[in-house]
Amino acid sequence: MKSVLFAVFFVASASAVPTFIRTETLSPDEKIVGGNEIDIKEVPWQVSLQYIGVHMCGGSIISTDYVVTAAHCTYGINRNLMTIRFATSYLEYKCNVVEITSIHQHPDFDPQLGDYDISLLHVASPFRLSKHVAIIGLPSSTTSWPPGTSALVSGWGKITENGWSPLYLRSVTVQIISESSCKEAYGQSITSRMLCAGADDGGKGPCQGDSGGPLVIDNVLAGIVSWAKGCGREGYPGVYSNVPALRDYIKKITGI
Repeated sequence: MKSVLFAVFFVASASAVPTFIRTETLSPDEKIVGGNEIDIKEVPWQVSLQYIGVHMCGGSIISTDYVVTAAHCTYGINRNLMTIRFATSYLEYKCNVVEITSIHQHPDFDPQLGDYDISLLHVASPFRLSKHVAIIGLPSSTTSWPPGTSALVSGWGKITENGWSPLYLRSVTVQIISESSCKEAYGQSITSRMLCAGADDGGKGPCQGDSGGPLVIDNVLAGIVSWAKGCGREGYPGVYSNVPALRDYIKKITGI
């Protein structure tokens, strides 16, 4: 079962990696590298998107009825085999699971380039807010952050590029990187729907298993973990879906 699950997930996720990166060992499901364990009460909007009960991606609660994640996390996946686990830091906690009634994957999502990498998931039962469950704030479509701004990324992904995935939620602080600097690393693959963040000397960022998770600035969802070359490699920042640039789509689907 594990090998079948890996094959299904790998095909779905690898298709979202920009073609110039496909020779790397990367899949876009990044993990937290260089971070520390964090309690769900500190990031109560964080959820785990699961396939047949096994973690595959992260996500963020944006209303009592919707979760946002990356489109490559839902690309080619049967909705009926996906669930959302919430309100826990521990990945194998068996409670707090909700089904998904509909997936709204951005119609312009490009699995070759990872552009428009966003999906909105409507849940079967509304979230009941508590200290463990909260709605993350959304930016306006005109919001931007200057290079050097600190942001928090969290998830259950691998802690090193070729390492193991933890059972306990982790996070790390990275800094926003200018579009021009990001294009120096990745060229014209970077579009206005993408936001880059990392550390100047590497060693920090998401990795496999973190895809779809939140990049948060001052309790506002700035980005969605999308892809990178490796995990926390120096000179190659993490690439995130730019939430302000996709804000109109979120409003169109959810009304918020």
